[in-house]
Amino acid sequence: MSIWHREVTPQSLERIAGGNFAHRIGIRISEIGSDFLSVTLRVTPDLHQPYGILHGGVSAALAETVGSLAAGLCVDPERFMCLGQELNANHLRPVSAGVVTATARPFHIGHRSQVWGIEIRDEEGRLICVSRLTMAVVPRRASAP
Repeated sequence: MSIWHREVTPQSLERIAGGNFAHRIGIRISEIGSDFLSVTLRVTPDLHQPYGILHGGVSAALAETVGSLAAGLCVDPERFMCLGQELNANHLRPVSAGVVTATARPFHIGHRSQVWGIEIRDEEGRLICVSRLTMAVVPRRASAP
């Protein structure tokens, strides 16, 4: 049984998410399972910190992106939106090149909040970063006439 409110494919989600910050730095949707969402990012020198490794802020942005996308897929987008409240990221291993994959899985999907666990791994499957993302689920306000 799927946790998603609506059926999407990586291609359809890419069209929805395209053109924003995440897309501009190279984050791409790679896989949607019944209870997880994965994105990828090619690590380039543009994303390095001064020591030549992936900037921790990029890892945090990657985690928040995949968790936020996943959270939004669990609610009716006409009635609710999901907004980030808290992000924790533990950087475990440096990476300076290649492709990293971030996978979000829910710890809790509630009516008012969601909590997601995100693992970022390198091409060899080694854990680069682990994150926990808390999302607020808030009603959309009716537009003014």
